[in-house]
Amino acid sequence: MSDVTNDDLTIDEIAHRTGMTARNIRAHQSRGLLPPPEMRGRTGYYGAEHVARIQLIRELQDEGFTLEAIRRLIERANGSSAEILRFTRVLREPFEDEAPEIVTAEELAQRWKDVDPAMLDRSVKLGLLRPLTDGTFEIASPRLQHAADELTALGLSQEQALDLAAELRKHADRVAHVYAKLFLEHVWKPFEADGSPEERWPEVRSALERLRPLAGESLVAMFGLAMNDAIDHEVGREVARLERGAPSRTAGVRRRRSRG
Repeated sequence: MSDVTNDDLTIDEIAHRTGMTARNIRAHQSRGLLPPPEMRGRTGYYGAEHVARIQLIRELQDEGFTLEAIRRLIERANGSSAEILRFTRVLREPFEDEAPEIVTAEELAQRWKDVDPAMLDRSVKLGLLRPLTDGTFEIASPRLQHAADELTALGLSQEQALDLAAELRKHADRVAHVYAKLFLEHVWKPFEADGSPEERWPEVRSALERLRPLAGESLVAMFGLAMNDAIDHEVGREVARLERGAPSRTAGVRRRRSRG
């Protein structure tokens, strides 16, 4: 009787089971993505570990990872495919659970009153809109779009709303980099310096999971403090101006513009 079990697959059999060509399987082995098969005589046999690894590689490729990035992740995880997958899913999951909204060009024109190509292009560059292949558009954050609609209802033009969005994006990018650097410096780099031990992968994943809501909560709380101070300062200045009977800065600007 043969000692080949159900998990002992030849390269053609594992290719058939995973839907990957034998050529790609050999290429992954040469790149260090797959461990070598168990050799029995002149035949190599693959098992459940190889099947799981191939599935991991395909899923990470679907997530946008390059083969070299996948190789480094596997190397750092000491081959722990399941933990890599958990970590990368946390890494790639949306920061918010907000579902994008799909709109047609006609709906967008109705909402914006008009669709200026330059404004549309700027919205795409800011990450607010994403054009889809069928001619529709994905609104990345309906909440942010609702805020923009409310601002235009208060009298701001679409261009001014986009100016505000661009300014907010700059500040948000800086805050995001602060938290990304915090994770790298205090979690990821110490983990790497210790040789990326397999038993600490859950700790790294847990730190990333905890950091995501903390970043948002801290930003909202700090913005609340800053907004209170800003309103107190600006309104206080206007009240002091009214008490002095001095014209507002806005009125002075309007007069200068009318003279021009």
